[in-house]
Formats: sequence, C-alpha cells, structure tokens
Amino acid sequence: MSEKIFKLMNDNPAARWAALILIALMMFFGYMFVDVMSPLQALVENQRGWTPDVFGTYASAEYILNVCGFLIIAGIILDKMGIRFTGILSASMMFAGAAIKYVGISDWFQDTAMCSWLGSWWTALPGSAKMASLGFMIFGCGCEMAGTTVSKAIAKWFKGKEMAMAMGIEMAIARVGVFAIFSISPVIASKLGSVAAPVGFCTVLLLIGLVNFVVFSVMDGKFDAQLVEAGQMSSDGSEEEFKVSDLGKIFGSLSFWVVALLCVLYYSAIFPFQRYGANMLQCNLDGISPEAAANIFRWFPIGAAAITPFLGRYLDKKGKGATMLIVGALLLIVCHLVFAFVLPATHSKLIAYATIVVLGVSFSLVPAALWPSVPKIIDEKILGSAYCLIFWVQNIGLCFVPMLIGSVLASSNAANEAVIAAKAAGAEFIPYNYTVPLIIFAGFGVAAFVIALYLKALDAKRHLGLEEPNIK
Repeated sequence: MSEKIFKLMNDNPAARWAALILIALMMFFGYMFVDVMSPLQALVENQRGWTPDVFGTYASAEYILNVCGFLIIAGIILDKMGIRFTGILSASMMFAGAAIKYVGISDWFQDTAMCSWLGSWWTALPGSAKMASLGFMIFGCGCEMAGTTVSKAIAKWFKGKEMAMAMGIEMAIARVGVFAIFSISPVIASKLGSVAAPVGFCTVLLLIGLVNFVVFSVMDGKFDAQLVEAGQMSSDGSEEEFKVSDLGKIFGSLSFWVVALLCVLYYSAIFPFQRYGANMLQCNLDGISPEAAANIFRWFPIGAAAITPFLGRYLDKKGKGATMLIVGALLLIVCHLVFAFVLPATHSKLIAYATIVVLGVSFSLVPAALWPSVPKIIDEKILGSAYCLIFWVQNIGLCFVPMLIGSVLASSNAANEAVIAAKAAGAEFIPYNYTVPLIIFAGFGVAAFVIALYLKALDAKRHLGLEEPNIK
C-alpha cells in the first residue's frame, strides 16, 4: 500500500499568507496604540500638565509588569497552552488596558474625585497619568505577549518556507501602524480638541484586532488537526512535551544571551526615541507645529516597512543575517549623532527627513535579521519561551530608558533660559535642548555595534547558521 501523502494548510500559499495578514493586522493596531500619544507630548503637557519626566514615567509603564516577570510567565503560557489561547488572551489584555488608559486620559475623568484621589498619594504624578499608566501596563503585557505569540505562529506556519520574508512583512505592516498614527493622531486631537480622542479611536481598532485573531484561531485549529493526522503533532496539540526545566537550556545558552543583549541595546535606542522623536524635531527645527513634526517623524517606520520584506526575502535566499545586524547598528549611531549635532546647527528639514528615513533602514536591517535567527539557536518546543525571555530582557531596557531620558531631558534643561522663559509665559511649546538624550541613544548604538561584531565572530566559531539562508 502506498504511503498517504498529506497536503497541509500551510502548503497552500493563499492560506498561510491569509493567516499572516490576520495576525499582522492585530499587531498593526497594537503598534498604533503604542505610539498614539507620542506626537502629542507638547499637547499633553499643556492640557494635562505632564512634564517630560511624567511623560517618561508614563512611557515606561508599558514595560513595568513585563520586567517584573510577566513575560517569563507569558512564555510558559505560550509553550504550554499554545498559540490560540495565548493570542486571544493577549489581544484581550491589549483591549482592556487600552480602555483603562482612555478613561485616564479622557476629559471627563479629570474632574472626578477618583482622579483627585489618585493624584494625592504615592508620588507626584497627576491622577490622569497614574490611570493612563495603569492601562498602559496592562496593554503592555498583552502587546509583548502578542508579539512573541505572532513570532511563534509565523515560525509554525512558515516552517521550511519563506519564514524571514513572512516575519519581515509582519514587521512592515506593524511599522506602517506607527506611520499611520503619527499621521492621524495630531489631526484627530486638533479637530476634536482633546488628547483623548485618538486614544479612543485606537481602542476601537484593538477590538477589531481581537476579532481578527479569533478568526486566525479557527484556521490554526484546523491546521493542528492536519498536523495530528499527519503524525507531526501529538493529539494533545503539542509537538513535544514542554517542561519548565527546559528553560535552563535557554538561560545556559551563550548565543541566546548575546542575541538578547543585542536586542535590548538596539531597541533601547529606538522605541524610547519614538516617544520623544516628534518633540525633538519641534525643538531642533525652530518650533515647528506638532503636526509638522509628526509628519516628518512618521517617515521613520515607512523606511522600515518599505524594505523589511525585501531584506527578509534576501535572508531566506542568501543569508548574511549577522552582517545585517552590524550594518544596522552602525546606521543607528550615525543617525542619533546627526540629530544631536547637525540638525540643531542647520535646522534643515531635508536633513531631518533624510536621517529619519535612514534610521528606518536601520530599523529594517536589525529586526529582519534578528527574529528569524532565534529559531536557529533555540529548540522549537521552547521557542515561545525563548522569544518571551528575549522580550523580557528587552523590556528591562525599554522600562527604564524612557524614565532615564525624561529625567535627563528635564535636568539638562533646568538652567536653559529659553525653557524657563517659555514655562514662565505659559507657552504651549517648550524649546528643550535634546543633545544629551541623543548622545545617550547613540551610546546604546555603539554598545549594540560591539555586540553585533561579537555575535558574528561567535557564529563563525560555532556555525550557528546566522549567515546562512533560511530556505534549504
């Protein structure tokens, strides 16, 4: 009797790419919500009294619970409970956290007794900032867990196929979310006269993202049934039993720690920068409007979105992942130094646009090479935990760096006469000097560059396959 030939769902290009679009849209809406208030720093300071250090604390709140250990738990949940359960849970947490943040930033909440009570205890944060930070913490747990779930889902659906290209397209779609929100957030806030309006808009989009993942879960359930029938997965839905003790394999891997360290250093110079980037452009381009600054900064993710899929395709066909990490870190350093020294001296919008796009290219090179490299160094049955642990290390930096930058921005401008005069006059725009924060961002880039060089040397020594193509 001839052996039965199984044609799996992911063998059908339309099915696997449809699955990718569904989960990528969830992350698209998630990335919109992450940066919905980033172009509004000056406005939220004017309407809600959030100084730069308050804004930095709020920005850090997204990562606090993750750093406290939630991401480690999320990795165990992902490997034990599977993609579908974890994805729906994470999407639900994103929506719930977004709703709480919307309440905190809303106009009507400012006059409530609860807002006054929140502002009266623990620390000097306004009540609106505390409530918004609480929601952002819950959202952050869901968003980071969703990111690792999506990475594992893509690795599953595109195993042996165009994995790097698929991850690149997913990241590109998510980056377009940043472009979209930098484009529309200031417009919505201006038209409706409130910083709460764009937050509410993105909260509704997150509900749509939750529905998208439910649809994907139906597809994934059918795919699992095929894998069981084909003998590639046990009937309980796992390819091989996961044990918590397996985490020791991750913690004991030098390659894992090098990748995790590179990740935290590089992303510490990217995501916290996004929170302050639009305001930095306002200050370095002679006080242009928030809308004009956001219109320039929005091209940062477009540079990433445009070439990330092509880089993924190149990685699938040709490899050279470790080399891409080195080049990406080098471009990061150059861009932050241009923002620190060249832009304030020239006030050139052309230089601002060019540097933003080049930074986007850097943001394509590193993630496109980084995330598809993880399955090459980590066993598939603990891949979800590995991604979560990398995100956990990354979140440590993302938690503390925004607070560091906000504190440094405030302290380095304490004697700035232009800032003092603007605050005394009650001006809507405060002309901060961003030189010191930008030097700090460039320093993270230098450290990432050194780690990338070491990773390439480690790959050559241990033959990890980081320079080899993904499609065999």
